[in-house]
Amino acid sequence: MQTVVIYTKSTCPYCHAAKDLLRRKGVAFEEIPVDGDRAAQMRMAEKAGGRSTVPQIFIGATHVGGCDDLHDLDAEGKLDPLLAG
Repeated sequence: MQTVVIYTKSTCPYCHAAKDLLRRKGVAFEEIPVDGDRAAQMRMAEKAGGRSTVPQIFIGATHVGGCDDLHDLDAEGKLDPLLAG
């Protein structure tokens, strides 16, 4: 199983939806909250190729993107193989 990292804000409904999908799949993930932490947001954006919205999701070395991107991968049957590595 690949390492999963998700950058979030506590009030973000998309963050909650992405985490819910990962939990339903039984995936452990590292959550990095960026609420009010400008330095963490800047590190996230740098790692995400300039994307500054949350969530930003990484599976292994792959930048998945946001909540819609994660759900799209799942709908296309590509999320489980990516998680498996």
